[in-house]
This record gives sequence, structure tokens and C-alpha cells, in this order.
Amino acid sequence: MYSRSVHWFRRDLRVADNIGLRQAADRSKEVVPVYVLSDWKGGHLWTGPVRQEFLCGCLASLGRNIEALGGRLLYRRGRADEELARLLKESKAEALFFNRDPDPFGIAMEARVTAVCEELGVAVHSCKDVVLHERSEVVKGDGDPYRVYTPYSRRWLEAPKDDPVAKPRRLRTPAGLKSLDPPDLSAWKLASSGADLPAAGERAARQRLKTALDKRLATYDARRDLPAEDGTSRLSQDLRFGTLSIRTIYGKVEAARRASRSATKKDNLGKFIKELAWREFYMQILFHFPEVLELEFNQDWRGLPWDEPGEAFARWKAGETGFPIVDAGMRQLAGTGFMHNRVRMIVAMFLTKDLHIDWRLGEQFFMQTLVDGEIASNNGGWQWSAGTGADAAPYFRIQNPWSQTKRYDPEGTYIRRWVPELAGVDARKLFTPPPPGEPVGPGYPAPVVDHKEERERTLAIFKKHRAQKPA
Repeated sequence: MYSRSVHWFRRDLRVADNIGLRQAADRSKEVVPVYVLSDWKGGHLWTGPVRQEFLCGCLASLGRNIEALGGRLLYRRGRADEELARLLKESKAEALFFNRDPDPFGIAMEARVTAVCEELGVAVHSCKDVVLHERSEVVKGDGDPYRVYTPYSRRWLEAPKDDPVAKPRRLRTPAGLKSLDPPDLSAWKLASSGADLPAAGERAARQRLKTALDKRLATYDARRDLPAEDGTSRLSQDLRFGTLSIRTIYGKVEAARRASRSATKKDNLGKFIKELAWREFYMQILFHFPEVLELEFNQDWRGLPWDEPGEAFARWKAGETGFPIVDAGMRQLAGTGFMHNRVRMIVAMFLTKDLHIDWRLGEQFFMQTLVDGEIASNNGGWQWSAGTGADAAPYFRIQNPWSQTKRYDPEGTYIRRWVPELAGVDARKLFTPPPPGEPVGPGYPAPVVDHKEERERTLAIFKKHRAQKPA
């Protein structure tokens, strides 16, 4: 039993079913909960006002929940290894507990923090918490990582899953330790984006899970691709920030699947569980192949030529491309920090295959604007759409924004919600290319490109690149 330990909160902003926090509480007389704020100002390549605002709300909620258990959440700011070293010395803690991060940046910091603890003679306890199966737990028989989702998912589904753990009954935090005030956006010199964000914190996340189980997941497979409907779980930001644990989500969904007498409902719940496997597939890809953040996963496509972004990229970001489904998605993103997953694929493939702009620029923009921005899933999704990633769509499978609209938003409900200029336009015009140089409706821009022409150009670019590769 330790007299005093520190729990380092990272992307586990909850007290319920938190492996590291529970172990710290069970093995220590006193626990110092701490969150170390990043010290950048004004802008960041991989986050932005939306995610930082949601983070602030989650931290405020976490602070209240820790106080309800008798403890106090401390805030420090700076490099995590340096700030934790100071706190460990000040608190005279004997141990540090934390939950492992799945991305290369977090892993690198864990190594520095562990080295600091070794220098100080502090015990380190790192815990699996972010995923059900991490790093090399689901691999081929020869130990190599999977590169294709389907065989990975089979083994992932078969592997035994950990059960949730109860929250600590009580936390005792010693008095007298310094703490910064709870942060707001001014901590990073950011202004609010004005986006309509989901409610932050653990209680709100639990309510979203209940809503998903009661209303959404029973028809998940039939409705998840329809952006006008509330057919997805809307739990992605809760997984990203850890206001819900993956064990709790999986456990409740699997229990509902087993208890259901409806074969259709069982299938729908099972489809959602397979999406949780996709999340972990991309995380193990990033763990084993961290170069995917800079390079194409499929080496055949490294060095592909891309157009300069210029005005086309600016119009894509602003939702002014003249393609209704693309613009609706980009405006939903600006207005809510969220974009429907089917539409994410459409806008990503449009950027890479119609505008011929580097997927890395789109990947970065999404990370700066999404409330649920997850490095592994975002990279996997962008490389899938570009045709360059693990188990990606073949380069010649190029989604047509017009036919995608007809299939997934045939009445134009989603488009009209986010592109009010088209509110009075007949639905058929929303999935039919207008004559060259003309817009779909008055007051709306003409399409920035001709999809048919750009599709042929993309095929030619990929074929030429492949032909130039040495045998």
C-alpha cells in the first residue's frame, strides 16, 4: 500500500470504470489526481477551439466528480514529464498511475515520464484502458500485425473482453498542493468557434449511451448511412476524451445484443460492435506503423503527385464547392464540430479524387475542427478515402457525390438543413449535375469541377504512378 500516489489524467476524463484511477485508489492511502495542460498558444496542427472547448467542459465535470468522492483535481501546465516531476517531488508521492495512450506522441511522453520516475525512485503503473485490445494483443499467428480489417476483426471479436470496474468509493487528496484554475479557451489564447457542441462530461456521456441503446443502435445498420437521421451512436467524442470507457460501451451493447429476441436487432447491435473493432484496428495500425502520419500506408502510392491547394481547398473548407452533399458536410462540421461518417467519406474522397489535394491537408483540417478528432481513426479514414491506406478502397473506386446524394439523402433533407440556399430547390436537382458553369440553385456557387472529368484524371494519375514504380 502506497502512502501517496499520483493519477495522471489524460484521455480518461471520468471516475467510473477508470482502470488507472481505480488501481491508484485501491493501492494508495492518498491520491493526487492531476491533469497537465498543454502550453501552446494561438493555434495547433492537431487540435482547435472546438476540441479544446469540449475538453474544458469535460475537465470541469471531472473536477466536480472527484470532489464528490472527497478528492481534488489539480491542474498543471507545461511538458508532462517536467510538470509531473515537480508534482511528484512536491507531493512526496511514491507511485504514479496512468492509462496508456494509443498514439505515438503519447507513447513518447510515457517513455519520458517513466524515465523521470526511475530517476526519482517512484513506482510507475501504466494501465490498459483506452481500448479493449491494444498494441500487439490481436496479431497474426506469427506475431505480425494485421493489415486487413476482416481477419483482424474475427480475432478481435473472439478475444475475451475485460469487464468494467467500479469507481472508487472515496479519494483522499492531501491539502496544500498548488494548482492552476480550471481552464477555459483563454488558456490557449483561443476564441470560441461558436459551434453547437454536445454537452460535456461523464453524466452527459452516460445519457448519450442510454439514448443510443434505447433509440439508435437497434436500427444501426439500416440508418447509420443516412445523414438526415439520428442513426449513429454519437459516442465518438466520449470515446476520444474517455468520458465513457470502451468496456462500459461494449459491455452494455453486448448485453443488449445477447438479451434481444429479435434477430434484426441482434444484427444491428453486432454491426455497431464491429465499428468498435474498426477503431482498434486503426489504433494498432498506428502503433505498428507510426509512419502513416507522414506517409501512405501502401508503399505503392508514396510519392503520388498532388495539386497545390489554393482556392479549391479554401472553397472545400468553407463549404462552397457547388456540390451540395460536400458543402452540407463541411457546414455541419463548422456548425457542430461533427460530421456524419458517410459524409466524411464523401468529402474526403472529393478532396483527394476530385480536387486532387493531398489527403494530409484534409486530415489535419479535420483534426483541427472535429470535436471527436481521433488521430488513428482520422488517419485511417483519410487514407481509406485516398486509396492509400490499410484495407483502403481501391484507387479506382471513386465515389460520385451526385449518386451518393441520391442514395443517402434522396429527399435532400440533410442538404437543406445545412445549405439553406437550396431549401426551395427540387430534390432531384440536388443529385443531378447542373449544366456546365451553372449552379444547382440561385445564390449558390456553380460546381468547382466536373466530377466525370476529374474521375478520369484521377485514374490516369494513379495508373501512371503505378507504372513508374520499379518492379
